[in-house]
Amino acid sequence: MILVTGATGTTGSEVVRQLAARGEKVRALTRDPARAAVPPGVEVVRGDYLDADSLSRAMSGATAAYLVGVPDGEAQHDRALVAAARVAGVPRLVLLSAIATGDPDVGPFGMWHALGEEAVKESGAEWTVLRPSTFASNTLGWARAVTAGEPVPNMTGEGAQGVIDPRDVSEVAARALTEGRWAGRTYTLTGPEALTVPDQAAVLAAVLGRPVTTRDLSPDETLDHLRTAWGLDESGAEAVLTASAYVRDGRSDLVTDDVPEVLGRQARTFREWAQDHQGAFTAE
Repeated sequence: MILVTGATGTTGSEVVRQLAARGEKVRALTRDPARAAVPPGVEVVRGDYLDADSLSRAMSGATAAYLVGVPDGEAQHDRALVAAARVAGVPRLVLLSAIATGDPDVGPFGMWHALGEEAVKESGAEWTVLRPSTFASNTLGWARAVTAGEPVPNMTGEGAQGVIDPRDVSEVAARALTEGRWAGRTYTLTGPEALTVPDQAAVLAAVLGRPVTTRDLSPDETLDHLRTAWGLDESGAEAVLTASAYVRDGRSDLVTDDVPEVLGRQARTFREWAQDHQGAFTAE
């Protein structure tokens, strides 16, 4: 039985779907089971990262677990998941981390999963760490602006990133959960090309058949946008600004072969993702 935490999230929900499609026995962990939409045959259990007893019950009998913590400065959630898995004796763990984890130049984001990675490597279980680049699905946050014909805010200038389709992250996770040969490694997962925000806007425009423009934000404008549009407090906005500067400076301009190595095919392109999700950018 494979436990999937974060089972209603971006990658977790897809991991559940893919494992169920393969005929695996799956248990989905969520805070609100009544609202979880899962394939037939998937067991849904309630759990909370801050409730150790609920995590212990969820881990009981699991042969593998996909660990998706809620990032925080103390890695509290990652470590709580690993601790529960260790007590339950779960023999295989796959941790969702993030690209550039451990690099202090990324700012607070760079340390969100660092202690969680350390914990999973010291758990005594077979472990795999996944460090994906920025998700293609992050552009869903542009939907309102694109639909209204407004420019998309660009906080990273000409800095490119190896934008990845989260479905590929989930497929790699599913492989690591069911095949031991991927254990003992940290995989940096990217798409097949590094793209800037204007690059992504151009692809989206081509798919939609209408202009999608961008507007470069200065550091002060970025902070204001993060406070007003994202609702972040001062420390959160500063953290995103630092991470954005890291990308702007070309530090995330990286493409790896880790997805093709695990999946035996090329990673999906941003264009493929955009084609599959163009309805999100179309007014009803």
